[in-house]
Amino acid sequence: GCWLYDTCGRKFLDAVASIWCNVHGHNVAKLNTALVEQLEKVAHSTLLGLSNIPAITLAKLLVDITPPGLNHVFYSDNGSTAVESAIKMAYQYWKLNGQDKPLFVKLENAYHGDTLGAVSVGGIDLFHSTFGRLLFETLTAPSPHPYRFDGTPEECRDSALAGLRRILEKHHKKVSAVIMEPLVQSAGGMIVHPDGFLKGVKELCEEFDVLLILDEVATGFGKTGKMFACEWEGVQPDIMALSKGLTAGYLPLAATVASEKVYSAFLGGDYGSGKTFFHGHTYTGNPLACAVAIANIELFREKGYPESLTEKISYLHLRLKEELAELSHVGDIRGRGFMVGIELVKDKKTKEPFSWKEDIGRRVSRKIVEKGVFTRPLGPVLVVMPPLAISKEEIDILVRAYRDAIYEVLEVGVG
Repeated sequence: GCWLYDTCGRKFLDAVASIWCNVHGHNVAKLNTALVEQLEKVAHSTLLGLSNIPAITLAKLLVDITPPGLNHVFYSDNGSTAVESAIKMAYQYWKLNGQDKPLFVKLENAYHGDTLGAVSVGGIDLFHSTFGRLLFETLTAPSPHPYRFDGTPEECRDSALAGLRRILEKHHKKVSAVIMEPLVQSAGGMIVHPDGFLKGVKELCEEFDVLLILDEVATGFGKTGKMFACEWEGVQPDIMALSKGLTAGYLPLAATVASEKVYSAFLGGDYGSGKTFFHGHTYTGNPLACAVAIANIELFREKGYPESLTEKISYLHLRLKEELAELSHVGDIRGRGFMVGIELVKDKKTKEPFSWKEDIGRRVSRKIVEKGVFTRPLGPVLVVMPPLAISKEEIDILVRAYRDAIYEVLEVGVG
């Protein structure tokens, strides 16, 4: 289920889905069976010059469930490598169309992984500043953060879009793509974008003829209440990066899914034409991982996910607001679906933040763990992102642990 057990036999509710990848809980019979059955055939064979049945079957399923127009699947191992593939794919796309466009536009507070290409399009100094000299040049667009904006959500959205427009007006001839997480910037602090921002970004990309890369590594596979977050605003990216929930938290696997427009640029010409996408990984399309991913998608269909999650999502948000909203150091409870951030602040009225160095998030999270719920914070933002399989009773356990820990650490001063 949604529980983990330590070496002393104590159990902990997994409130962060083993870092946002677990879907159906741990030790799931259908997923176990899929893995064992594939293991009895072949554990791995290269996708360089070959393919395998699970990789082919899964590719077709991904084309079926992703937004229309994303018809081609390129496998890798994790979220970072999915983003690396997307970046190189986007740049080479323009090269093959006779244009050199070396720049990428990222959002403030962006996070797309820890390999150097992914770090280059990231925007969290705490994680990335050490490696600054190793990174390629990018342009940074404003990230709409309604809680930290002096105005309405609509004004916040329009201000951020105006900032992106200014960048594209000046640099679009050198920009390959805009890259972003749709709706929720996860590692940036569970920042929830105002309605219409994603659609506005897509419209600007079309207007200025740049590609749109959507990183759905964290937001995909039901976490926001739809299979993919971009579905909320009917946006179809040129390239989409997937991982985490792809195998329900069982095995490393990622996919970079591309549109026909992007794919077709790599076709034609002889062997020396330079159109080959020279990128790959040893365990690309691993049959074991692909077999589990197929079973995962089958479970989504059997359970009616994500449509059947609506009631539990509403219950989670209701219980968090009922129990936490009035606490004097809870500044903001924000989220979409099962992606929730609870921002702790020094002063509720002024929104004065805690700094990273004050270690508030970790101190409170440690107290939550003491109460039998495992979690990890993002600085002063507590994260709630449980497996989709969590029950209402388990939601109550989670909410009480968070409430009591915040109260004890910040109201009473314990821990």
